[in-house]
Amino acid sequence: MKFSANPDPMHEVTRIARGLAAVCVVLLAFACGGDKREAALPSGSKVLALGDSLTAPHGVKPGEDWPTLLGQKTGWVVINAGISGNTSAQALERLPALLDEHQPQLVLVSLGGNDMLRKLSQAQTVANLGRMLDLARASGAKAVLLATPKPSIAGAVFNSLSPADFYAEVAKDKKVPLIADALPEVLSDTALKGDQLHPNAAGHALLGEKIHADLKKIGFAR
Repeated sequence: MKFSANPDPMHEVTRIARGLAAVCVVLLAFACGGDKREAALPSGSKVLALGDSLTAPHGVKPGEDWPTLLGQKTGWVVINAGISGNTSAQALERLPALLDEHQPQLVLVSLGGNDMLRKLSQAQTVANLGRMLDLARASGAKAVLLATPKPSIAGAVFNSLSPADFYAEVAKDKKVPLIADALPEVLSDTALKGDQLHPNAAGHALLGEKIHADLKKIGFAR
């Protein structure tokens, strides 16, 4: 039996190409498996928007708040459970009763801003947010976390606020989707605010659009 000392170059190219193609198929399979979309919620689904004054119709007329506008875009029944001044601990305390009363299919958690403004323990804020997400899922609901911008003089001066880092950590730990940029981007624009901290009607309208767009990417909204 004879062995060729100089294999056919074209044969080698073909062999390598086939190997690379096989690797690409495997990588594509892993990528597709890791990008699971949530099932869309049908019209009439109950959604609980749990938050503080950034969720409540603070400084705007009833019906101009982003939860109401989100409901109009989706056909969902969105319950605005935002209370001005609420800390994460206060919202956590009232969440069980809200879950029992409304039995939502989805809970949007948007809290932590007042904790940061009052310089409360970040570790406790993280624990409270995690507990809220746990309670939501234990009730049978899906959950999404919305990041609030971290207080920043430079961010306020240069209209460039960014989400506090701990929101990404909580979302990763609890394996829930995170809407990171909607609130920071709106609150970075002075034309979209009624005061230094809160969105005006135009700000709420844009928030409704941004949150709706993110929920579409996640899969919950059509």
